[in-house]
Amino acid sequence: MGEREAGCSSSLAGGGENQLESIVILTNGANPPGPLSENEKMWLESFVNGESFKNQHKVIWPKIERVPAMLREVKDNSGCYDPMVVSIGPYHFGNTRLELMQRYKHTMAVQYVDGDLKLLEELYQKVRCVAEAAKQCYTDQSSVAKFNNEEFSQMMFLDACFLLQFINCIVREKREALKMKNNMIALVQRDLFLLENQIPFQLLNDLSIKSKFGNETTKTMLNKFVTNIRSLRRQSNKKSVNIFLCNLAFWRREGAQDVIAGTSDCEPAHLLDLIRTNLFDKTVLTKPPPPGCSDWCSYRSVKELKAVGIHFRPSKTNKFTDVAFQPGYLAKLELPPVCIDDSTKSMLLNMVAYESSPNGPDDFGVSSYICLMDSLIDHAEDVMELRKKGILLNFLGSDQQVADLFNEIADNLVSHQHAYTVVKDKIEKHYKNRLKIWLAEWLHTHFSSPWTLLAFIGAVLVLVLTVIQTYESVKPSIT
Repeated sequence: MGEREAGCSSSLAGGGENQLESIVILTNGANPPGPLSENEKMWLESFVNGESFKNQHKVIWPKIERVPAMLREVKDNSGCYDPMVVSIGPYHFGNTRLELMQRYKHTMAVQYVDGDLKLLEELYQKVRCVAEAAKQCYTDQSSVAKFNNEEFSQMMFLDACFLLQFINCIVREKREALKMKNNMIALVQRDLFLLENQIPFQLLNDLSIKSKFGNETTKTMLNKFVTNIRSLRRQSNKKSVNIFLCNLAFWRREGAQDVIAGTSDCEPAHLLDLIRTNLFDKTVLTKPPPPGCSDWCSYRSVKELKAVGIHFRPSKTNKFTDVAFQPGYLAKLELPPVCIDDSTKSMLLNMVAYESSPNGPDDFGVSSYICLMDSLIDHAEDVMELRKKGILLNFLGSDQQVADLFNEIADNLVSHQHAYTVVKDKIEKHYKNRLKIWLAEWLHTHFSSPWTLLAFIGAVLVLVLTVIQTYESVKPSIT
């Protein structure tokens, strides 16, 4: 052992031979580094005395995030996360491009209370009471720190009144009261679904007033909320505000409290969260697959699936989890119908950003759906097939634009591990059935159009008639 130590020291000194020698780090007899410094002790103590694993259930996680940097850096998606006409909350407050709508918020606040100054003061007092709690809902505290308490309360009060009055006018079909052009209304609706353009749901709940959301209207809206499936259809913005008001009335009616304090897991964090959770069924999405169901599959486009006998049908609902596969020689893949327009990309990206944020939901519901659609869509002809079947309602432009939209959004996305596993497994088994594939390919090759099918039927009829005629002609001689 002593010789080995000497060899090591000579090699380190540069006097050893030209051969590879292992270096042994000795601990026996080495001088200790000394006691821990006060800073090191405090650093270690912070593991158990600060917001540690012992108290994680008591930690109030902020609910309104910034868009993750990895998503903002994607050039094709630039501009999809920033408001175009109106700022809601502190993140984009003060942007010079949004000054016009900022001044208009005062008018909307007066409209919301029907010019009642006493009611205006009462609502503002409610905002002041929850202002400190509302500040803690924003992860980017540097954006909040630029406001004093009075400035923050005023900003949140104007934003909440603007949002509630805007939604009220849209739902009650009183757009003329907004005194906005249709293109401006569409842009405002688009801005309401941005991750960085949100205010706490409890603040909106506190400022809702009975004169705007009466019991009769609440019942009607709750009925719509329960019976209608929400999706990104052409009228999705109108439906979205209906969802918002229904839930708003529900939480008020049920006495939902301490939403900002995070004492309940069932209320939405904000408007974007409310819309997102109504696009899919979390229990279906996260349900583990049954035994024997493989989680491995090879992704194939719509064109490839069609070639092996898989036909496409729109689902009965618009929920992203309403995806099913019916096996057989005429196999069917059911997908939820979705409208694709100018606001779709922005809305989907902000939902993805919310799911990708550190404190966001972990179900990856929208991300999983986008990954599924990306696996099915490679080219314009894939979109064309889904459009023909009523699955993709294209209000965006060409089919290639829709294909590019899903391909761009899906970059670097993570799907939930159990998402659509059963459907993918059934498709994979369909591919392994050679008889089904052979029959499907033969039908696809020879009967790809109705004309070839009519020609085949005509040929069969001619053949049958020929046989009958031949039989009738030889029948007398037989008798």
